[in-house]
Amino acid sequence: MQTLSSEVMRKIKEIEMYTQRLLSGCLAGDARSAQKGIGFEFDQLREYQPGDDVRFIDWRGSARSNSLLVKQYIEERSRTVLIVVDVSGSSFFSSDELLRNELFAQIGSMLSLVAHYGKDRAGLILFSDEIECYIPPAQGMLHVRNIMQTLFTHKPSGRQTNISAALQRILKVRRKDSIVFLLSDFISTDFEQQLRSVALLNELIAVRYLDINEKRLPAVGFITIEDIETGSAYLVDMRSAGVTVLNQFLTERLENQNKLFRKYGINVLDVAGNKQFMSDIVKFFRRRMRY
Repeated sequence: MQTLSSEVMRKIKEIEMYTQRLLSGCLAGDARSAQKGIGFEFDQLREYQPGDDVRFIDWRGSARSNSLLVKQYIEERSRTVLIVVDVSGSSFFSSDELLRNELFAQIGSMLSLVAHYGKDRAGLILFSDEIECYIPPAQGMLHVRNIMQTLFTHKPSGRQTNISAALQRILKVRRKDSIVFLLSDFISTDFEQQLRSVALLNELIAVRYLDINEKRLPAVGFITIEDIETGSAYLVDMRSAGVTVLNQFLTERLENQNKLFRKYGINVLDVAGNKQFMSDIVKFFRRRMRY
């Protein structure tokens, strides 16, 4: 296993402590759900209700109480949480205090930890214009730390964004009752068909980080802009009229993303480059996963 720098070890330990603190007092670690049926742990006896399976009638208890009783069980619940992270060239851009790749590493780490505390399996996919890394879903703290270390130390070989390739890889992870967190700016093309397929087969959550300058640009005259994924440079008219056209394009791109997510019933969690996202992520995860 790769030797970690003291800085990476410090970040991992801070995230572990902060996540535990956010989850303290809730049901994290309780991998049980009150579902009626055959399970791993007996819960209680209750009165028979029309529609109950007669195989669960407790005849001895019913005779003693002079009423028909059935056994109810607590059924163990273990889901697959797949964390899919965009590590393309654009992940190294930000005008906030954190670069996008640092933000996604922290979010992915928190998601894997919350899954662990909920006794769920966690897996990881890193992608750029290709699949950079795949860690199959599994349980255990050693496994989660491997995910966290990979998130903080992986050096991507690709520069461009291919969400379609990531979605196709998700479809190969055939896990029942899985939830997929897809972390990206979603600035990519031609992935609607694959997005639809993934959303039909899984519970898909889009975790989106768009820099403020990817939503609206200031009027600052002529400037040279470099595409961080291709290396191409452009001279752009950022005077009043020019920036109006650009901002209209950015607004329409965001609206088109939102329409696409709504079309397929995909929940979107927008995050910003500050510490506030950490509590938002845990609250959102708890609400979706019923921890």
